[in-house]
Amino acid sequence: MSPSKGPRTIDYDDPKYRITPGQQAAASCTGALLTSLIMTPLDVVKIRMQAQQKAANTCFLYCNGLMDHICSCQPTDSKNTWYKRPIHFSGTLDAFIQISRHEGITSLWSGLSPTLVLSIPATICYFVTYEQLRIKLKAKYNSNRLPNEILQQPFWIPLISGASARMVSVSLVSPLELIRTKMQSQKLSYLELGYALKNLVRRDGVKGLWKGIFPTLLRDVPFSGLYWMSYESIKSFMKSDHPSFWHSFISGAISGSIAAMVTVPFDVIKTHQQIEFGTELFNEQGKPIAQKSRTTSVVFRDIYSHYGVRGLYAGLTPRLIKVAPACAIMISSFEYGKVFFNRLANKGLDEPVL
Repeated sequence: MSPSKGPRTIDYDDPKYRITPGQQAAASCTGALLTSLIMTPLDVVKIRMQAQQKAANTCFLYCNGLMDHICSCQPTDSKNTWYKRPIHFSGTLDAFIQISRHEGITSLWSGLSPTLVLSIPATICYFVTYEQLRIKLKAKYNSNRLPNEILQQPFWIPLISGASARMVSVSLVSPLELIRTKMQSQKLSYLELGYALKNLVRRDGVKGLWKGIFPTLLRDVPFSGLYWMSYESIKSFMKSDHPSFWHSFISGAISGSIAAMVTVPFDVIKTHQQIEFGTELFNEQGKPIAQKSRTTSVVFRDIYSHYGVRGLYAGLTPRLIKVAPACAIMISSFEYGKVFFNRLANKGLDEPVL
């Protein structure tokens, strides 16, 4: 007698088998914690590599009483410099080594506190909003089908659901994202960070705390739409509503890599805009010069004019190294959590095992 294939045709989006929003939130928390702890060093390296483009375009006036000299902050290979230049990273591995050597290995976890504070509410909001919206759109699309039919899910449902969920979560946590990016772009004390925030609010008002949100949305909204569309398409191809742990892990990595490659230019622009806050220029009397924040289009034009297309993909390697496993950890943890809570609620079912 052949084994029954009934469990594989269960529609887990049906209210009979569906887990609650609270259980969806709990399922997403584990992945958020693991991802933050493991991936923060890669995020620090990515942001430092993107930030050094901006540092390369700055200069200062050196006065020693005998002469005035304009000093460019362009990186140099010379070790005998008479003023401290910013550390130049030639690649991802070099950035790991240089940051650890000059600032200590703990600097690779710079911004971990705001990352944890940011990741948990952002992940809960993101995953729960996505699941709820996807289920509602799927139910509406299949409203004319018979009750015993498996509901269909076209590709545009996860696309719209993922994009909408990301828009909500990004808008809520953008100020924390701003703080985290600044802490990772250079080594700052909390006092220095507070001073930079105070200057930002004084200069741009409270709305300045959402600095960089437009390129963040340009990066994250299409990223999430592409990611969930790819992931749900792979699940559909495997004909499994709850894929195995490793299938989910690999599918998440592939989907995340595709979405990251398409959206990395917006990540570069976002980093440039966000690390600008707290940076001040002074006149010869020592008074700060008012600086106008650059718009997204201006930042894009400046990066392209100085570095070309390559500049728009700065930090691509550490971004891919970070995003692929991060997406894999997040989605596999979430899928496992969904099955775990579903088993608790439906112990009599013969369910597929992750």
